[in-house]
Amino acid sequence: MRGPMFSITGLDYAYGSQILFAEADLKVERGWKVGLIGPNGSGKTTLFRLLTGQEHVDVGEINIPNGLRIGYFDQKVGEMQGCDVVEQAVRCAGRVATLRYDLEALEYDLSDPGQAHQLDSIMARYSELQSEFQILGGYDIEARAREVLAGLGFSNECMDGDVGVLSGGWKMRVALAGILLQQPDLLLLDEPTNHLDLESILWLENFIREYRGTVVMTCHDHEFMNRVVTRIVEIDEGKLRVFPGDYDLYLAQRELEDSQRMAAFERQQAHVEREMKLINKNRARASSASQAQSRLKRLDKLEKLEPPRSRRKKLVFQIPEPPRSGNDIFVAEGLSKSFGDHIVYLDLDFHLRRLERWAVLGVNGAGKSTLLKIIMGELEADDGVCKRGASLSVGYFAQHTTELLHPQETVFQTMVAAFPAEAIGSLRSCLACFGFDKEDLDKPTAVLSGGEKARLVLARMLYNPPNFLVLDEPTNHLDVESKQALLEALANYQGTIIFVSHDRHFLQALATHVLEIEDGAATTYYGGYSGYVAATGHAGPGA
Repeated sequence: MRGPMFSITGLDYAYGSQILFAEADLKVERGWKVGLIGPNGSGKTTLFRLLTGQEHVDVGEINIPNGLRIGYFDQKVGEMQGCDVVEQAVRCAGRVATLRYDLEALEYDLSDPGQAHQLDSIMARYSELQSEFQILGGYDIEARAREVLAGLGFSNECMDGDVGVLSGGWKMRVALAGILLQQPDLLLLDEPTNHLDLESILWLENFIREYRGTVVMTCHDHEFMNRVVTRIVEIDEGKLRVFPGDYDLYLAQRELEDSQRMAAFERQQAHVEREMKLINKNRARASSASQAQSRLKRLDKLEKLEPPRSRRKKLVFQIPEPPRSGNDIFVAEGLSKSFGDHIVYLDLDFHLRRLERWAVLGVNGAGKSTLLKIIMGELEADDGVCKRGASLSVGYFAQHTTELLHPQETVFQTMVAAFPAEAIGSLRSCLACFGFDKEDLDKPTAVLSGGEKARLVLARMLYNPPNFLVLDEPTNHLDVESKQALLEALANYQGTIIFVSHDRHFLQALATHVLEIEDGAATTYYGGYSGYVAATGHAGPGA
């Protein structure tokens, strides 16, 4: 096919009273890898739904070539039960799965004596579908499903197990595998790195980079965007605008444009101020009144420049200084832990000291979260010595922490329940620092997004800050701006941190030490995440 992958012309679209697109234009060429960005509620998901025909345009045109195959991953997991994981991934593979089912039905018809009189038409239909099935890679679909599922973190044992027993996050991976198996011409991905660990993100990064089709995706992972996308499409005040390059280049271009726009605005304001002084000085004198009037008319005709509009209020998380702890935070000597026959650690040693920031890395199932639970005292080691230091106050962000919020309590009530003796103004100020405006305070936590829930839990944890933070995937569900705000706050935090994260930008900026857990043993790397990459030659365990 020639021409663009798709184009949008003069698109107007409103959701209720909210105008999402106004005379928006966009042309995406074949082979582009596009990062779609814009604030929450700007219309990113709506654009995907318009491209897939789930929504229809009010005004304008969306031009998609006939026969274009579109795959859309939207994080909605349908019914998954009654089969193994590989079979479920194949069932999610769109047209290939449909063809497989149709061919099986036709094979049954061919063996049915009652349909012998239709043998020629059944054979013709079977031959037609078989040819398409072969072109789409149907005959090696199960092998490809296993390859993709392995890349997304599934063991062979898990692939052959019941899909119905998987958690929501793992079912999300199965759905993503099904979309990737479709090999569509246009691949639409809405936050594909959510629920993935680092090694799976690295695999997906390579998959998308080598993908021959066109990809349009939203993603909160700064480093993933930088390594994958070749264009950024920004949704801004109802318009669609293309920026060449990766996410960092987009930020640099935006900053340059804004600074140039501000400089031009300030020059014009200075010019207007000078002119008005001359006009006011001369308009009172009869000899120069006509000259003043002429200057005033020229000013009236001047096209007024606007200052750059703030794209979004910058979040600034603030963490007060915590009480001082002792110098030794946590010491593990000969730590061993097993679950049944599965050995998690065998003779593991490490020593965590005050003001250090340790990142814990390991493949899925290596025992990262288990180690944090042992540090917290939620699990006991089977053998070895575990010692916590003196004068410790601990804040713990677990993967399930946001699920423990009371669904009927409002944002403000959640803070009041934790700190009933604190001043209302102080609690409001803390919530404001974590991005909760006045109108957000009365929202029940049940209606909050995953990112909002994470920010609320962090606000509650850091209002009266502990001197030791234990963080298990704290950036899950946070958008780019919230991640950056949290990162800057933790970088200035005067306490000790041990954390698990799959976000390489976060790892790079925060970690002073890396503890890699592999096959029950632990290796310490100094020099932060960059030191780990330099020493191991890879960006993550299992890469």
